Amino acid sequence: MSEAKQESHIRSIVKGISWRLVATVDTILVVLLVTCLFDECSLELAGMIAGAEFIIKLLIYYVHERIWQKFRKDKEVTQKRTVIKSLSWRVVATSTTFLISGYMLDSFTEIALFIAITELFTKFFLYYFHERMWLKIPLGDFRKKFK
Repeated sequence: MSEAKQESHIRSIVKGISWRLVATVDTILVVLLVTCLFDECSLELAGMIAGAEFIIKLLIYYVHERIWQKFRKDKEVTQKRTVIKSLSWRVVATSTTFLISGYMLDSFTEIALFIAITELFTKFFLYYFHERMWLKIPLGDFRKKFK
């Protein structure tokens, strides 16, 4: 059997779920931090935003992963490529966070903007390291386990 050249759909889904778990914890902490800085602390709001993000961004993440797979082919995944992928995800994900936060807050105020900007930085680094960690799991391992 030849070595896999692309991630399987199952690997993309499992990778998406693992990322959303990390990102959800970060979202809760960021929303709490920002809302508390504005004297409007709300664990309920943090949970609502994180929950909506989990579902919506899991779907978006899967599509993002599959698009990046089209460009992978036989290319080595360098650190530069991971940075570019991280940046492309941050543009999509931060925009989505701003929209979700603004919707949940019933207004697109500076609170929604600060939530999005804060996560722009925290999640860029988390995403980069998540990607590098997943590169350590050889392609094809998920295909073997789910046959």
